[in-house]
Amino acid sequence: MTFSPSPSPSLEILPLGLRVTGRRVVLVGGGPVSARRAQTLADAGAHLVLVAPAVCSALAALVDSGAVTWELRRPYESGDLAGAWLVHTATGSLEVDAQVSADAEAQQTFCVAAGDGAGASAWMPAVARVDDSVVSVTSASVVDRDPRRSIRVRDAIEASLRTGTLPVRATPPRGDAPDTAGRTDARVGSVALVGGGPGALDLLTVRGRNLITAADVVVIDRLAPRAILDELPADVEIIDVGKTSGHHPIPQDEINAILVERALAGNAVVRLKGGDPYVFGRGGEELDVCVAAGIPVEVVPGVTSAISVPAAAGIPVTHRGLSRGFTVLTGHEDVGRVPAADDHTLILLMGVAHLPQTTAGLLANGRDPQTPAAIIEDGYGPRQRTTVGTLATIAARAVEAGVRPPAITVVGDVVRRAPEWVEGP
Repeated sequence: MTFSPSPSPSLEILPLGLRVTGRRVVLVGGGPVSARRAQTLADAGAHLVLVAPAVCSALAALVDSGAVTWELRRPYESGDLAGAWLVHTATGSLEVDAQVSADAEAQQTFCVAAGDGAGASAWMPAVARVDDSVVSVTSASVVDRDPRRSIRVRDAIEASLRTGTLPVRATPPRGDAPDTAGRTDARVGSVALVGGGPGALDLLTVRGRNLITAADVVVIDRLAPRAILDELPADVEIIDVGKTSGHHPIPQDEINAILVERALAGNAVVRLKGGDPYVFGRGGEELDVCVAAGIPVEVVPGVTSAISVPAAAGIPVTHRGLSRGFTVLTGHEDVGRVPAADDHTLILLMGVAHLPQTTAGLLANGRDPQTPAAIIEDGYGPRQRTTVGTLATIAARAVEAGVRPPAITVVGDVVRRAPEWVEGP
């Protein structure tokens, strides 16, 4: 059985909200598109069941967290949809997705087919949440669907709710809109180096968000605000180049090559980073490579975690009577040249693994062993936590507390401002 869209455009789509909490939703396919939709459905409380022979790292993380049950670790077979209230298929195979859609249709279950919008019976809308309102936008036709138009309308409605205006306008036809350098030549695309801030979606800049929702390709880091990916249409290419401590699966030279290759193919490319592109983000290197290749580049600043994460924990990096300045280093750098003055704050990024060596170096350089110190984990994230101590004790306390990245270390009297300090470490 195949699904045939209604010939009447006015009747093709019925806007409807679904309560999926506790209900069985079957995901077919283990790639990035499934991962993005899985997070959205998990947030809505769905009982998610996965059918796939293998999964990407993002989906594996959801399986490990318990948000998704990997029930069938094999290719899809007819009968796998039994008991489903809703089905989502994104296998990368048009033939398999068509079979899933047909099986869902046969058992009267709605199906979202990421690779075949016209053949699906349900669609994931562009969603905005403002206060107590949820706005969802989708195309009016299953044949002439334009997800980018839905995202633009969604953003305009969201802006009107927040500012009282309604600047709704259509997305310019692809190839006619000027790129960031004012060019209209569709043969060369553009690159935007976007700072995503400390990871919270609502701390992403308006300019950054606009560029991301208009992008053809998003090259994303591990600590960037990944929730923005849920708002992108399925045809946007997502390239995950995330690094962890001591593990860089995609080296910087290859990242540079990706940016140049995709932009020279005529794509609008966003390089989405955590924090700010120019604060230990290697943004300058990426800009140089793109400019050398004749690609227009825009740099969008972001709120660096060096300042924002301490603030999230109640610690100002400067404060009258406590600190007149601050230094920001990665945990891999020599701290011997950092001023040892009591009124100078030291902020360490990516320094958990090297904390014993760092504290020893600071002590050897003349810092008082009783200098307050704090480690803030997962700033603005769900497991944000602050561990306090002194320069002499913080490394041991980090081990006792099981501190793990991402984490920011702050050394200096400003740590006394942290609620966790109370009367002492």
